[in-house]
Amino acid sequence: MTTRMAAVPGREVLDTAGRIVVKVGSSSLTIPGDGIDSARLDALVDALAARRLAGGEVILVSSGAIAAGLAPLGLPRRPRDLATQQASASVGQGLLMAQYTASFARHGLTAGQVLVTLDDVVRRSHYLNARRTLFRLLGFGVVPVVNENDTVATHEIRFGDNDRLAALVAHLVQADALVLLSDVDALYDSPPSRPGARRIPVVNGQGDLEGVRVGSAGSDVGSGGMVTKIDAADIATTAGIPTLLTSAALAGSALAGEDVGTWFAASERRTASRLLWLAHAARANGRLVLDDGAVQAVVGRRMSLLAAGITDVEGGFVAGDPVDLVDQSGRIVARGLVNFDATDLPPILGRSTPDLARELGAAYEREVVHRDDLVILAGRRSPHRSTRRS
Repeated sequence: MTTRMAAVPGREVLDTAGRIVVKVGSSSLTIPGDGIDSARLDALVDALAARRLAGGEVILVSSGAIAAGLAPLGLPRRPRDLATQQASASVGQGLLMAQYTASFARHGLTAGQVLVTLDDVVRRSHYLNARRTLFRLLGFGVVPVVNENDTVATHEIRFGDNDRLAALVAHLVQADALVLLSDVDALYDSPPSRPGARRIPVVNGQGDLEGVRVGSAGSDVGSGGMVTKIDAADIATTAGIPTLLTSAALAGSALAGEDVGTWFAASERRTASRLLWLAHAARANGRLVLDDGAVQAVVGRRMSLLAAGITDVEGGFVAGDPVDLVDQSGRIVARGLVNFDATDLPPILGRSTPDLARELGAAYEREVVHRDDLVILAGRRSPHRSTRRS
């Protein structure tokens, strides 16, 4: 039995939030070998429809297209190769959307399909178009049902899991909260199947996850897992969006702000949109290898990266592209927008800015990566990742 939550500050926002993004996983909607579970899908829609009819706006990010296509194609399990995944998604997406359309129609609501790829949140023109589309759908009273466009997306332009997609969509539409639904009711301090595992009711920051053990694998029909949900919560809370992680069966209780699942409190200091995309959505087109002094300057003192601290250049990129900054061991410590083409950098590596300006002109009297175009990736603590499922 659940109770109204008063002890954990912030959860009550779910009862009053004007705009919520809800993500549901494949394992919560489908039965292996049988396809879509209509009863579970209808139960989820009932909870979302109640919120929509009460005046709130709901965007649903739904997995399940590939899983829904397995049975019609006679596939016993989720395929590993991309072509078969795309074929399964092609069949399953229509079936999934038909079920959502019929289920929301029971409440007099219209569902609208929105298929996206990573480019739709990385490229600004695509990003603005996706946002306009979602806002227009909400304006018409439609419930947008978002999914990755698995039918055409390649490995290079895939989100990899819909948890991260949901967090980015929540930022895209400036949601008041994000709810991640799966077949696990909360985050536990160890795999919940293990005796003595305890639910973690609230996470106020990365420090609260120190020592927490979670499995890295998802379900037999999905691609995510608890690790991807924690990563998604980190993306959302960094953007100032509180996040709740719980099971699909508890969707109604979750949306009412009851004491279920794990609540990830929003960061008080929001990351700028451009830096959020840089950290979590942008694809690096190359790498700059930094010496120890440059790593300390960039990571420890939040300074711009100068040519003097770079020892090597990898990859092909042009000015304005995102690049990874790595230490001498190859560990990524930051990502930033570079001010030089890859071909321009080798002759100036290890040289001071005044010397470069004096010898080569004012065009070289600038940072390789300015601190305003740089996001630190080193020092982020993540839960210990075991190979067991949770």
